[in-house]
Amino acid sequence: MGSASKFFIGRLRGCGYAFKGALLLIKTEPSIQVQLGIAILMTILGFYFNITTVEWILQIFAIGLVMSIEGLNTTIEAIADFIHPDFHNKIGVIKDIAAGAVFIAAITAIIIGLLIYIPYFF
Repeated sequence: MGSASKFFIGRLRGCGYAFKGALLLIKTEPSIQVQLGIAILMTILGFYFNITTVEWILQIFAIGLVMSIEGLNTTIEAIADFIHPDFHNKIGVIKDIAAGAVFIAAITAIIIGLLIYIPYFF
């Protein structure tokens, strides 16, 4: 097997692991499930209002940003709990900072959503 074939097979395998991880997040994490529900609702609104291509790009980016950072937050929390299962101030700070990153992404997504949809409602 040539190096190009090994490279391609390795990338396919990596995509499989990534897909498995995304499904695991959706199946097991309530915060991702809520975000997915919001994403579906916003997608339905996008079709209903026939938003522009640029608005779709911004909306998809916002959804991807929030869900990605939510996944990273979940990972950071799991690693922190694995390393130190009992309460620890530094672990608490790490978890708070990770949650803060999700908060920033969510506020950004809300602002993008308002900028897109307020003109359609008024």
